[in-house]
This record gives sequence, C-alpha cells and structure tokens, in this order.
Amino acid sequence: MIGPRQKLDTRFHVKVFHHGKAETIPFGALLTRPTIVSVYMRNNTPGCDRQNDDLAATAAEFERAGYNLVAVSRDTAGSHARYAAKKKITYALVSDPDDLFAKAADSIVEKSMYGRKFSGPARAAYVLDRDGTVLAVAEKVDTAGHGAQLRTLIAGLK
Repeated sequence: MIGPRQKLDTRFHVKVFHHGKAETIPFGALLTRPTIVSVYMRNNTPGCDRQNDDLAATAAEFERAGYNLVAVSRDTAGSHARYAAKKKITYALVSDPDDLFAKAADSIVEKSMYGRKFSGPARAAYVLDRDGTVLAVAEKVDTAGHGAQLRTLIAGLK
C-alpha cells in the first residue's frame, strides 16, 4: 500500500457524481486542495452505509477545515446519484469499477465472502495533497467511527 510522502499517479480518468451531475474527469482534477479519499466496496451494504453515514455527518466539518472529501467505490455513477440522494451526501462519489484508484495506491487485497476468495480494493482512507502526494493513510477504516478516525489522522499532520 502506498504510504506517506509517496506520490500517487492521478492521471487516470474516473466518472464522478457531484453537485447533482456525473462527469468523467482525471482523478487529479478532484485535488483542488488537500483531499480525503475514502474507499469502500458497494453502496447499500451495511458496513459501507455506516462508513458513508459517518462521512456525511462530518463532511461540513472537513470542508470548513479546508479539505475536499471524496468517496470511491465500484458502483456506477447512476447508483451514486441515487445513493447521494438517499443518504444526503454532498461530497464527490467516484465510480471506479476497474479499481484504478486502488491500483494507483497499490491497495488491491485478497478478500473473502461466503467462502469465495476475490481481489478488491482495501477499505482504506488517504489524505492527499494537491499534487497527489500522500500525507497520511488509514489502512483500515473504522466504519462506524470514520469521521473521528479521519479527524485524528488530520490532527496528526499539524
């Protein structure tokens, strides 16, 4: 997994749902200021819903602190549009079915569900500078306390 002071290649293109519309942009275009990137697997699943509920509840706090907030999953932009409306999400939701962000962050891991093994993105969070330099990493997301976890991560940067 990529670590602090390493630079993420952000030239890959993703579909992003934000401000009521979907568009395809280079991932780096999301980094207009320091940015928190939270990775999860799927909309409308218990752990991922807890993670996003906590992010949605703390999004304004991170905005005031000078951070963009981005959540990345394999879901489509259409699914993200419905999910954002349902969960009252104001931050950018990135559709990444090919795990381009996880590949750039070297965070593809082996997972297991119902005895079946598969590869997928690690449920992790990253704080990135505008140029894609990793400032901090939470290698394991606390789904129910994700906002507090990110607050602590950011506090460690000062």
